[in-house]
Amino acid sequence: MNWLLRNYWSYKLEGSAYQYLFTTPAKQEFVSLDCETTSLDPERAELVSIAAVRVNDNRVLLSQPFEIRLAAPHSLDSTSIKIHQLRHQDLHDGLNEKEALKQLIAFIGNRPLVGYHIRYDKKILDIACRKQLGFPLPNPLIEVSQLYQEQLEKLLPNAYIDLSLDAICRHLELPQQEKHDALQDAIAAALIFVRLTHGDLPPLKSPDAVDVHYST
Repeated sequence: MNWLLRNYWSYKLEGSAYQYLFTTPAKQEFVSLDCETTSLDPERAELVSIAAVRVNDNRVLLSQPFEIRLAAPHSLDSTSIKIHQLRHQDLHDGLNEKEALKQLIAFIGNRPLVGYHIRYDKKILDIACRKQLGFPLPNPLIEVSQLYQEQLEKLLPNAYIDLSLDAICRHLELPQQEKHDALQDAIAAALIFVRLTHGDLPPLKSPDAVDVHYST
């Protein structure tokens, strides 16, 4: 969100409990976030679960995770269940969307959001926030796959790089996930972010080790 929109929403929300979201975030504080939804189309997708972990400087605060499930949305069907493995009965005690967003905002504040495909998650959240609360989230975004690609291209120019989450974790020698859910993906993105911003890329043993293919 540019400064003009930020000032507009700050003025519009003057006196609101949410006005602080549009102030400048503290340095070295981030939140890694991931959402599970019913579709890959942002215009049709509905939220199923949201998870996040805070990152302070080079520390991922794993002991203080945020993880919630929402009540089963109308668009939850067999196709989306195959992706996130959350069935109607798993969401029986889920929160309504407005309450889920309130709890999420209380956790993330105005901190920059880190994630894998974070722009997609942010778009889904913005649609929901506009509907339920009347404003979009102003949080800056940091895409970990883009950070990884930029650093690797300095060492391997003109290469096609596997930017899947598993491939990035494998090259960075980070723990491999046994399952993909919102919390595990948020943790993986947080660890990637810390490794890329506070460490070096592991030595390149061979192109195969980092899943690249050179263009001809």
